[in-house]
Amino acid sequence: MAADLMQKIKKLREITDAPFIDCKKALEQTGADLDKAVAWLQENGKTKALKKADRIAAEGLVFATKNETHGVIVELNSETDFVAKNKNFVELLHLISQTLLENEFSSDQEAFKLKTKTGKSIEDSITDATATIGEKISLRRFEKVAIKSDEQLGVYIHHNGQIASIVLIKSEKEAVAKNIAMHVAALNPEYIFVKDVPQEQIKKLEQEFKASPALAGKPEKIQENILRGMMNKELAKYVLVAQEYALEQQYTVQKYLETNHSELLKVVRFEVGEGIEKQSVDFAQEVAAQIKESQK
Repeated sequence: MAADLMQKIKKLREITDAPFIDCKKALEQTGADLDKAVAWLQENGKTKALKKADRIAAEGLVFATKNETHGVIVELNSETDFVAKNKNFVELLHLISQTLLENEFSSDQEAFKLKTKTGKSIEDSITDATATIGEKISLRRFEKVAIKSDEQLGVYIHHNGQIASIVLIKSEKEAVAKNIAMHVAALNPEYIFVKDVPQEQIKKLEQEFKASPALAGKPEKIQENILRGMMNKELAKYVLVAQEYALEQQYTVQKYLETNHSELLKVVRFEVGEGIEKQSVDFAQEVAAQIKESQK
């Protein structure tokens, strides 16, 4: 069988979840045109009710790792948390992470084409896992960070693999980077520096606080001090460097860094499924549909 036909059968199975023999027949009947083959399978009732490609993969795991020169953080998604605990899924996540860490790439497209230690590309490894495990597997996002000689990268993974973070600092102390990574994973700051907060948001806060009764009748200098305290307290809710450092709350994160002669350079935090709208399924309707399908 020609290699090109085998690749198309593989792709068609991924799209439709139809059996191998039906995919082969569909391609033979349609001149090996993928779009027409999908339509042929649908017309002949060979596809499942929901194609894997259309399913929502919002569960999964995140992982982060590093070597002496780079660090990488990865999110791999599945449809259910049950599959995310599958040994094959975990091994795939580690394989992808190690491949990204050890190889150079300049785009997402190049990354997906990288060869893993099994000899298959990342893209093909995911396709194979989708077929083997039976759920849509998706490499949602990844980020690779270079580490210079005067820099340290801290890596933290929450024990259940749902949250991971990496923090790059200019410092001689790796432990500081690891501690900040732990803080970031736990508190999930919206911004890293105060300068990252949109100016419109800053101005709105200032206007609200200036109207506070706490400032009424106070001398201008005292008003400025009170206003500064209000702003700092508010910014500490979502700006990393302004937050109380989780492990030593007498410090802000910025003060903890300064005390350890460290400069914060980069922060990346991944949480499984964040930003993905999960599909809501009516259980009774789902059971009824399955019973109806089984009676055909």
